[in-house]
Amino acid sequence: MDKGKSVNRKPKAKRKAAPESLDEYLASAPLPARNALHQMHAAIRSAVPAETTEVISYGIPAFKHKKVLVWFAGFTNHRSLFPTASIIDAHKNELKPFTMSKGTIQFPLDKPIPTALVQKLVKARVAESQSKRKR
Repeated sequence: MDKGKSVNRKPKAKRKAAPESLDEYLASAPLPARNALHQMHAAIRSAVPAETTEVISYGIPAFKHKKVLVWFAGFTNHRSLFPTASIIDAHKNELKPFTMSKGTIQFPLDKPIPTALVQKLVKARVAESQSKRKR
């Protein structure tokens, strides 16, 4: 037996290709999360400047206006909004009912998206981004 070869090597699992568009991402989302992701998408879209583009960044949907403003994603048990750590910190009292980490807010699948809160967070992120550009 050749010492350089392994006889019991398992084939590498094929990785699912990252989506290339928002539509592709949403189409591949599990059904329970898909409707909620559409709601989150609409809430974010209504709070960003009209010229904001939708991109895939880090394999998940993002809204970009000169730079990425926010990301969002769907998972097995929740949907997440990634508005940056500074926005979460500034609104931490309003976000107490939700699971949070440094840059992420998790919304459970069994409850409606808090659309007004998502819009408020996104508007705060847009304002923060614009104020940093004016310096």
